[in-house]
This record gives sequence, C-alpha cells and structure tokens, in this order.
Amino acid sequence: MKSETTQGNLIKLANWISAKNLPFLFISIAMVVMLLWAGSFKMTNSGAEGIIPLVSNSPFISWHFKLFGPYIGSDIIGITEIIAAILFIIAYSKPQAGIIGGLITIVMFFITSTMLITTPDTIIKVNGMGYMNNLGLFLFKDTISLGVSFYLISYFGKKAITSQNTK
Repeated sequence: MKSETTQGNLIKLANWISAKNLPFLFISIAMVVMLLWAGSFKMTNSGAEGIIPLVSNSPFISWHFKLFGPYIGSDIIGITEIIAAILFIIAYSKPQAGIIGGLITIVMFFITSTMLITTPDTIIKVNGMGYMNNLGLFLFKDTISLGVSFYLISYFGKKAITSQNTK
C-alpha cells in the first residue's frame, strides 16, 4: 500500500513539473544566461586568450583566428553567442527565432564539442586510466549544450506550428 502511495505521489510530482513547464523554463533560462555570460567574457582579453588553444587546434575553426586574429576572432564568437541568446529571448513570443537560435548553437556546440578530441591535454592518465581534466570537463559541457540546443529547436518548433495553426 505504501509503495502505491509513493508511486502515486511521484507521478503527481512529475505531472506538476510537466504542467508548470519547469524543464523548458530552467533549460532555456540557463542557456540564455550561459550564452550571454560566455559571449561577453569572450570579448575580454582574458576570455580571448583562454580560447586560443581551443580554436587553434580545431580543424573546423582554426582558420578563424588566422583570418581575424585572436581578439577580433574571439569578439566575433562572443557576438555570435549573444545573438543566439537574444534569439532565444525573442522566441518566448516569436518561436521561429528560437529555431534560428538553436541552429546557431548546434553549429557552435558541435564545433566546441569536437575540441574535446582535437585539443591536446584534455585527457589525463591516472593509474593508466584516462580522465578529463578541467579543460576536458569545461569542453564536455558543450556536448550537453548541444543536446539542449536540439531540445530547444524541438520545443520552439512545436510552438511555431501551434501558433501557425491557430491563425
């Protein structure tokens, strides 16, 4: 009997979380904050210098710093992140903007996720076992953010379809 009550309460909790749309709210707000924060940091000297080894070792974007230099190149990356954040904010009222923001972040986070493989010293050996160091863990968050980007495109896509069907 107690097990059935516990299961019933867990189901009620899950339904409440879903009804309040908490997963979307937390994920979308966190993505916006992260993009604004990271984007603005890349516009500082220390932010630009911090991504030099990452960008320089990337087969997808190493040309970027060769063409623009690390400081302007980092500013462009930061502006791109800020634009994506703004598109996600606009998407609360115009969902198509969220689809565009999601496409931008998919490209960004795919590229940065591959840096986990292309940047030297992201994996360290401890007693013969490979582990991600701080840089590896820093990059791994972009793999999670890649999944979040797909989720946000899906969410805003459904919202866009709903809003078109109600016109």
